[in-house]
Amino acid sequence: MEMESCLFILMLSSLLMSTTADSDVRLVNGNSPCEGRVEVFHQGQWGTVCDDYWDMKDAAVVCRQMFCGDAVAALGNGHFGEGEGQIWMDLGCSGSASTLKECGQPRVTSGCKHYEDAGVICSDSWYTVCDPDFDLQDAKVVCRQLGCGTPVQVQGAAVFGKGDGKYKQ
Repeated sequence: MEMESCLFILMLSSLLMSTTADSDVRLVNGNSPCEGRVEVFHQGQWGTVCDDYWDMKDAAVVCRQMFCGDAVAALGNGHFGEGEGQIWMDLGCSGSASTLKECGQPRVTSGCKHYEDAGVICSDSWYTVCDPDFDLQDAKVVCRQLGCGTPVQVQGAAVFGKGDGKYKQ
């Protein structure tokens, strides 16, 4: 089956970002809404998180806060690219917190640079779905899982761009 006929699930990332607009955490530059550089909103601006002390416990909190399942990887060294603005915090979550702010108040760190920005990969990372039978019923399930409301239509034929080679049938 050709990639062009696949439904590109990543189109839903913009919908997910709109549903998490009230969140103080976002994931940037990943291949799905459930992976990327971790950014925290504090004092009216987005900033990155330093990878010092960044581990699977911290990543687990982010994945839980983003409704993205379990943490698969806690990445550092700017794996998802270097962010901009403040580098807000060094974390030390116990892993049981529901949000990053429960791990401590964001604060500016002076010992980190953006090449040390932290990132995560969560278990609910989305892939391209290659299925010509993907219909409005299937879209309803996906939108319900993402908390995005009711889909209006289904777009196929890679209308939002081709995937990166990772797909599920």
